[in-house]
Amino acid sequence: MNYRRTRAMFIKELHHITRDARSLALALAMPFMMLLLYGYALSLDVDKIPTLIYDQDGTTVSRALSRQFQGSRYFEVRGFADSYTPIERSIDNSKILIGVVIPRGFGSDVAAGRIAGVQLLVDGSDSNTASIAMGYAESVVSTYSARIQPQKRLMAQASPAVDARMRVWYNSSLQSRNFVVPGLIAVILMILAGQLTSLTIAREWEIGAMEQILSTPLRASEMVIGKMLAYFVIGVADSILALLVSVTIFSVPFRGSILLLALSTCLFLCGVLFWGIFISAGARTQVQAYQMGMLSTFLPGFLLSGFVFAIDTMPKALQVISLIVPARYFVTALKALFLKGVGLRIIADQLLFMTLFAAIVFWLSVRKLTRQKVA
Repeated sequence: MNYRRTRAMFIKELHHITRDARSLALALAMPFMMLLLYGYALSLDVDKIPTLIYDQDGTTVSRALSRQFQGSRYFEVRGFADSYTPIERSIDNSKILIGVVIPRGFGSDVAAGRIAGVQLLVDGSDSNTASIAMGYAESVVSTYSARIQPQKRLMAQASPAVDARMRVWYNSSLQSRNFVVPGLIAVILMILAGQLTSLTIAREWEIGAMEQILSTPLRASEMVIGKMLAYFVIGVADSILALLVSVTIFSVPFRGSILLLALSTCLFLCGVLFWGIFISAGARTQVQAYQMGMLSTFLPGFLLSGFVFAIDTMPKALQVISLIVPARYFVTALKALFLKGVGLRIIADQLLFMTLFAAIVFWLSVRKLTRQKVA
């Protein structure tokens, strides 16, 4: 491989990128806009659950339970119903997620030491959110039950018991943003890097410049590396911007090594950029290259990387397919570096796969262009 020819291809591709100011601005601004959009919009936190309370008892004890729901940060009590009808209509219109019904005799049952029931009507359209809301509601009721029965609580303390004391590591506030944003960086970079390079060779096929390039002494490996390096510069700039947005705007803690983050990012960018060039080498039109690029970066990045959906819960066939998705390993490395602050020993497997992926895709790209050059 000749350094001068590779450098000439790099400079030529860089000039082509900088000559189109709008495309360059879009390539630099897109990660910022996507990170802000998805970072704020995509939240797995379940709080301020819209709630309606139907208090049939109307006693001091039942009103105290209602205040428990009003004082919880997980529930937003939007009013008090006088029958089941408002609860049914509100659930049908998706205005509330949960209805709390305190039956008649609730106060007398509590005073007599009997079990007092509380009915929870939950909209199960979104099963995951409904399950979380039910857990929060049961927690509020349990806390209230323990508070109004001091004698039983004292008896329980006198008898032998297991006291479980929970301590949450790495994300003590349990904010989903700290989990989502690092994975979002990987998905955005995969989509952007794949799309940028997937059009480069296809565009030259369309304008007729590719035949002239193939007739020069330029080797296929020099062409691939030269083109990759030009877009690698943009990818690094986007990565730095995404890191700054994550730490400053979203306040995601970064506990790992900057050097390890830089290494993993560079390996990931190389692999995805080589993949885009491989796609572009096999496509003769930009439309075809764009469609193939979106199909092979956007969908795997979002669905098969573990960014939102746990890979362990997927069907076995999809788990096997996810093994060849580089974003899966970069998402794992980013979350470990951001939240856990791990070292090289922990993410070595992820770095090794990203290195192998980059090497294999580079070889495939060179082989593809070599065949076209010979032909």
